[in-house]
Amino acid sequence: MTVIPAFDAGLLRRYDRPGPRYNSYPNPAQFDAGFNGTAFRDAARLSNDDPIPRNLSLYVHVPYCFHPCFACGGNQELTGNRTRADAYLARLVREVAMVAPLFDCDRDVTQLHLGGGSPNFLNAGQLGELMESLHRHFHFAGAVNRDLSIEVDPRCVDQSDIEALAFMGFNRVSLRVQDFDPGVPVADDRMHPVKHTLGIIEACRKNGFRSIDVNLIYGFPGQSRQAFGRTLESLIRTRPDRLAVYNYADLPQLFSPQKPGLATELPSAESRIALLQLAFERLLVAGYRYIGMDHFALPGDEIALAQEHGSLQRNFLGYTGQAESDLIGLGVSAISHIGDTFCENPRNLPAWESAIDSGRLPVCGGLQLNADDLLRADLIQQLICRGVIDIPTLEQRHDIHFLAYFHEDLLRMCDLAIDGLVETSETQIQVTSRGRLLLRIIAECFDRYLHQPRAEPARLTSAI
Repeated sequence: MTVIPAFDAGLLRRYDRPGPRYNSYPNPAQFDAGFNGTAFRDAARLSNDDPIPRNLSLYVHVPYCFHPCFACGGNQELTGNRTRADAYLARLVREVAMVAPLFDCDRDVTQLHLGGGSPNFLNAGQLGELMESLHRHFHFAGAVNRDLSIEVDPRCVDQSDIEALAFMGFNRVSLRVQDFDPGVPVADDRMHPVKHTLGIIEACRKNGFRSIDVNLIYGFPGQSRQAFGRTLESLIRTRPDRLAVYNYADLPQLFSPQKPGLATELPSAESRIALLQLAFERLLVAGYRYIGMDHFALPGDEIALAQEHGSLQRNFLGYTGQAESDLIGLGVSAISHIGDTFCENPRNLPAWESAIDSGRLPVCGGLQLNADDLLRADLIQQLICRGVIDIPTLEQRHDIHFLAYFHEDLLRMCDLAIDGLVETSETQIQVTSRGRLLLRIIAECFDRYLHQPRAEPARLTSAI
């Protein structure tokens, strides 16, 4: 049973520090540059040899964007030249042709996600060519059993584009709204009419999309509680199936769209927490459930039902209700998770292009998980998705004595128990209502790499 979270501003202030998002364990910072295409081929072969091979999930990265997004931390290339997509698409199709034969043709693709960047930088013809290639080289499950999702910049899409996406089989869409308030200095061309975005949401519904996901950001420079409240109310009236409410990270030295010198305009810690509290309270009153890690969903949405039934998963695509599968990443900077391995493509576009042009799998690093990695990944998955650590299950599955194995980790968790974030017994560690908004902080206690002297956690985010 899902624990209803309690909002405690004092606790959030106390634990307000950067930390991993745990889309994977270990984090990409731990990947080894020596993991290469041969290791990827071996991982694919072993996954085919499983007695019951897992289904496949595909992630395709399209790096191009027409406009900057102020809070974007993704791997993206800003350009107004749409013809650049032609060369990228040609190489992407060649990568698909190299990767797909490594996996048995009877393994169903049950999930596809196009991310970026802005995948709708590709026009309908280009998207159609990409989808044709994917369907030609992989075996997709029937329409009822597959999720095809795409991230969309609402500024660059109209109702005819939504119709085209539905015709291609897409049934889930993620809209990056961030904030409707024109007073927020997001970027000179970031804002767009509220009416247009709400019209896109309605078009998705009319065209049969199963799930509509909206991303918001709180903590922008100049963001006010009143204006953010208006953004929330506008969206709540349209009832998107999922909302993600992320904390803004001011890192202009890393994210080029951000404007240097705005740090003095950032909301105080108290104001930022108040913005989160506003979103939290409004969404719960509106009937949304808090899933965890910034995500909310309506009770009938797939991830809410999966959490209720204990089958929720988390990977590089975020929370998913799909059964456990092998994830294949395609395109620049994409990450794969095959069996007990992770591997990544180059984040540098020329490096990825060079690998494809030379006929090589574009693998530039990865990791073969050891027994400790697998154990901790299992534990953190339970924690992030279910809010509970099942001690007997972990002991049986990994042949350990829990208290002895995690002695130091449990000592690190003592202060969290004193603060009421977790409750422990002989059989489980349960996240309390006070701890539901601090899942990352609890997970960090069990992150071996985070507590090593040389650990350099990557892609960090605030605890709130």
